[in-house]
Amino acid sequence: MADRAKLVPENVAGEFFVDSTCIDCDTCRQLAPATFAEAADYSYVHRQPGTPAEKRAALQALVACPTASIGAATSAREAALDFPLQVEAEVYYCGFASEKSFGGSSYFVRHPAGNWLIDAPRWATHLVKKFHEAGGVRHIFLTHRDDVADAAKYAREFTSERIIHKLEKSAQPDAEITIEGRDPVELAEGFLAIPTPGHTRGHTALLYRDYFLFTGDHLWWSRNRRALNASQGVCWYDWDEQRKSIALLSNYEFQWVLPGHGERARLDPAEARRQIEALATRMRAA
Repeated sequence: MADRAKLVPENVAGEFFVDSTCIDCDTCRQLAPATFAEAADYSYVHRQPGTPAEKRAALQALVACPTASIGAATSAREAALDFPLQVEAEVYYCGFASEKSFGGSSYFVRHPAGNWLIDAPRWATHLVKKFHEAGGVRHIFLTHRDDVADAAKYAREFTSERIIHKLEKSAQPDAEITIEGRDPVELAEGFLAIPTPGHTRGHTALLYRDYFLFTGDHLWWSRNRRALNASQGVCWYDWDEQRKSIALLSNYEFQWVLPGHGERARLDPAEARRQIEALATRMRAA
């Protein structure tokens, strides 16, 4: 629970606040940009919510915060019921981010042949209930070692098959399905695993229906650049490999970029390809 005795100095006075336990994961700024902003290495309340919609978004951010660093005078219980939040059609953002994955985003796909979880949120009884109501979780696709969070607990609860690259398997040694090599793998109709080494050796993106690209920590939308972006500062394996992996994505069609960290973005296919090519060019010059 957030502590007013530890609130960061940039907070404006009012109902909502952020305390010094914030890890600067960006979750709150994505969900409620009208309320939360970025300081040097943490978030803070730059403006108190001014409308019911802004207040609901701020409460959703409170629920999703991986470190319980956001406080409010109002209960967030009803806002918790909003999760998972619909992105588009059958794809949802889970919320309930985990400190184990530095607040990484995870996603839920409702599918008639069995539902999918892409990366994992923290264990939350509310999500467990919602997933059961939706028919369970048949597959858990893990993009890489950093964002597995409570995947093992969800797998046990739903008897799910976890899918991870062999080079990342030390993070889930008992994973049921292992991807090997660098060739794309069709996991099921409409689900294509695309190995994208760079951030980590076995990092793998997931393309769903040639429309939704789950990118893990490979790339994301930057609100500052207003462009797709990647960061050498958080590349744990090989920056040139990451650049090559990003360049290869120009061979695929997609419209949604759904990352583990950074903002989500919807682009038309031609713009997505242009953005990928521009990012690969910037990375070559870095």
